[in-house]
Amino acid sequence: MTTTQGPAPLSIVISEEAAHHVKEFAAAEGNSEADLRVGVKGGGCSGLTYILEIVNDGPRDTDKVIDENGVRLFVDKKSYVFLAGTVLEYSGGLNGKGFVFNNPNAKTTCGCGTSFSV
Repeated sequence: MTTTQGPAPLSIVISEEAAHHVKEFAAAEGNSEADLRVGVKGGGCSGLTYILEIVNDGPRDTDKVIDENGVRLFVDKKSYVFLAGTVLEYSGGLNGKGFVFNNPNAKTTCGCGTSFSV
């Protein structure tokens, strides 16, 4: 029997704590049924920047939809190539950064944690 740790290589995972915070932020905006759109775009000090936004307009035709810990993630197909295998977590506390993308595809990241290169 083989066991694996972490996300499947062709999936994106949102941790329970990150999912809890997504729901909490959405509720604070008066939208308890919100979903999460994640992606990447060109820019930032390392070449690519993460996109993270709470949405309530449903998936687009080109989105991959992932249900994880009670949150639906929408990822456009172009971004999915860069995000496959990523675990979206939430880091709190004194040195917490908020939402953190643990992306195995990132070869380099910047100090702010929102920019990366492959």
